[in-house]
Amino acid sequence: MVYQNIFGAVIASLLGFAFLYRLRGKKKARALVKTDQNGNCLKSSENGICEAKISTSTDIIIVGAGVVGSALAYTLGKEGRRVHVIERDLAEPDRIVGELLQPGGYLKLIELGLEGKQGVQAYDCVSEIDAQRVFGYALYKDGKSTKLPYPLENFHPDVAGRSFHHGRFIQRMRQKASSLPNVRLEQGTVTSLLEEKGTIKGVQYKSKGGDLDLTAHAPLTIVCDGCYSNLRRSLCDPKVDIPSCFVGLVLENCQLPYANHGHVILADPSPILFYPISSAEIRCLVDVPGQKVPCISGGEMAHYLKTKVAPQVPPEMYAAFMAATDKGNVKSMPNRSMPAAPHPKPGALLMGDAVNMRHPLTGGGMTVALSDIVVLRNLLRPLHNLNDAPALCKYLESFYTLRKPVASTINTLAGALYKVFCASPDPARKEMTQACFDYLSLGGVFSNGPLALLSGLNPRPLSLVLHFCAVAVYAVGRLLIPFPSPRRMWVGARLILGASWIIFPIINSEGVRQMFFPVTVLSYYRAPPVN
Repeated sequence: MVYQNIFGAVIASLLGFAFLYRLRGKKKARALVKTDQNGNCLKSSENGICEAKISTSTDIIIVGAGVVGSALAYTLGKEGRRVHVIERDLAEPDRIVGELLQPGGYLKLIELGLEGKQGVQAYDCVSEIDAQRVFGYALYKDGKSTKLPYPLENFHPDVAGRSFHHGRFIQRMRQKASSLPNVRLEQGTVTSLLEEKGTIKGVQYKSKGGDLDLTAHAPLTIVCDGCYSNLRRSLCDPKVDIPSCFVGLVLENCQLPYANHGHVILADPSPILFYPISSAEIRCLVDVPGQKVPCISGGEMAHYLKTKVAPQVPPEMYAAFMAATDKGNVKSMPNRSMPAAPHPKPGALLMGDAVNMRHPLTGGGMTVALSDIVVLRNLLRPLHNLNDAPALCKYLESFYTLRKPVASTINTLAGALYKVFCASPDPARKEMTQACFDYLSLGGVFSNGPLALLSGLNPRPLSLVLHFCAVAVYAVGRLLIPFPSPRRMWVGARLILGASWIIFPIINSEGVRQMFFPVTVLSYYRAPPVN
């Protein structure tokens, strides 16, 4: 009996020792977890899983901290929302697009509180980055030029376009967002959306080092991770068209013929753009049709730029263009176009280039993005509780309808102008291009209307269609007056048909009803869910 008691005591002691050792091991593993001041996991436990406590009180997760993600984080954070932003790389980005903010976009920037009076508000997003004011465009064709100012007469003197280094602008936006205590920016790569019974509950992502599998949960996840999004396939129908590529150079030690204006050269085979991005640098974007560009590393691109493009560059910039080509800092990127075709899903929303893209010829992307943020902010403002995912999803369907008039106008204009401005051997297309140049050169209402559309100051779909049709009628009138020969009549008929084939397919892809008659769409009238 005594031996049995001793044996039992020994067994109990061993079991107790094992229990204490395991408990101590868990505490030790947890002790290996280190977090920064924001609670981001810096080091994992031995099993490779971050055991740092992730806040479960997040209202909104934002995937991506580009123009849309950063501006949206600040906007929603200022509204009192607890926002968690996850961005793949928080270092300053280096891109050759997203460098021109139209006046309409600048007005939205002010409306969102991302730009204030100079020297008054910290982290104003276009202050202290050597951004340049832009007052309009200069259009070149066959050695002739015309100056097209923005119609800014009825606006504050500070209202104009802004051009800048894209990366500097993004970093200011991120600083602005992270200045709010309820906005948390974290560097990590989102690998998937967390879905449960058809509802998005959050995201799964990897930490900065890429060795930790983390999860974050929130009632609403907003995906705005750009044109390369790997998350949008379950949230939209991504029919991406790549009509051309941009090849970018930076010109130094030269002046634009028209100071503080963007310059568009109607070149062969497609347009060339120039605009300032700092007080000493001019961005040149050469549009190359198709999905492939001449090899940069092999020297084919330099040969193409020197032999094909340089002879069409205005003389004032020729030497600087050749010097930039010789310097070799040439970059390229595909130009993408994708109409918005979302699949609303409870718990998730898609924004920015992840859901909608247009050719960057007119620089309207950031104007669309900031306008969309204003629409979403106004929709979310009356909601105190976001936890009813099905009701919230049904309500937010109105977002895709309310954004349409502005977004579709800018999208359609960009696509139509690109097709009109590209060189073509077809006599009817040549007439259309020349008529567009001459129509804009008339000035007054003939230039103010199209520039108001392009700048985002008055993005009305009906105005777009009227001006496009006016250009086509103007072109036909030039052909038929004074002598309407059979050949001229035939070219005129083909011109009208060609113009129709340019604009109407774009409008159709954008959605005729949503674009012109949004009030007839049921989702336009969605009321906020009761909470």
